[in-house]
Amino acid sequence: MSQLDDVAERDGWRCWVCDEPVDPAMSVNDPRGASVDSRSADAKAAKKASAGRERLAHRGCNSRKGAVKVVIPWPAELFVADPAPLIGVAERLERKGGREVVARCPSRSDAQQTADWLVDRFSRLVPAIAVTASIDPGGGQFLIALSTGRR
Repeated sequence: MSQLDDVAERDGWRCWVCDEPVDPAMSVNDPRGASVDSRSADAKAAKKASAGRERLAHRGCNSRKGAVKVVIPWPAELFVADPAPLIGVAERLERKGGREVVARCPSRSDAQQTADWLVDRFSRLVPAIAVTASIDPGGGQFLIALSTGRR
């Protein structure tokens, strides 16, 4: 089995950037084809990255990010204010654990939907850490925070 197949099997054939399925039958030269990404746009960090930091990405997603830091989009159907850049959140939680507020929502139901999406998305974005979400009321809105077991 090739390195691409190993990484793809581990990642469940889903692109870590856009979280969409990657078709294993698609040519690797096609923008929707599979490629292996070091998950870092920083050249110094990429050199330090271990094999476990490699992730599956569509060729187009991998090429599009180029030397620019990847931005994980928040779904349009979520009603959030002040959403945090998810790659930065993932890197900080991976590095030091703890708790980080990532967004605020006007209602508890919006906050719950957002929290559920975040836990699901982070389970694929950073599978090495277990992330939980909490919803805290405050100031007429609801804050969503992500936490790891480490402090």
